[in-house]
Amino acid sequence: MRMTKSGVFFSVVLILLLAIPALGQRGSDKPRVSPNASVSQTIGVTEVTISYGRPGVKGRTIWGELVPYGEVWRTGANEATTISFSKDVTVEGEPLPAGTYALFTIPKEAEWIIVFNKNAQQWGAFDYNASQDALRVKVKPQAASPQEWMSFSFEDLSSNSATVVLRWEKLAVPFKIQTAQ
Repeated sequence: MRMTKSGVFFSVVLILLLAIPALGQRGSDKPRVSPNASVSQTIGVTEVTISYGRPGVKGRTIWGELVPYGEVWRTGANEATTISFSKDVTVEGEPLPAGTYALFTIPKEAEWIIVFNKNAQQWGAFDYNASQDALRVKVKPQAASPQEWMSFSFEDLSSNSATVVLRWEKLAVPFKIQTAQ
């Protein structure tokens, strides 16, 4: 039986479509070097969720080397860290509409810039575009006890506010979120 060009093309496409799911499963039984994590907190009636990859220090110099000063950082590992707000909020006193944002930072020794970028579906900061920033706020990093794995926590919780704290290595970077209720 002789196959036409369109028949060959159809057969190749069919084989590829059947093979793609199997290729995606390769290596899925191995843990990520920087495991995924998420943390959520209800502030008033607003749900806030942060999803991120948790890099480890692993004996490396983090600030100013692995994470360069003055450059946009994905604020974690792998995919861009995301932060979601179910209702409008203020961050460090500045308004931010409800939605999901990529959470980038620009670390400096004495001051950090926290960036909420509208393009939440990014791999790292490779396609970061400042024109998509919904908000930028400045905060002060603080010395902290050693932390091997990067983490986010919600602290100083009240009925309408909380402080998000990024911790990694020997640094804590807080920023305050407030809600209408």
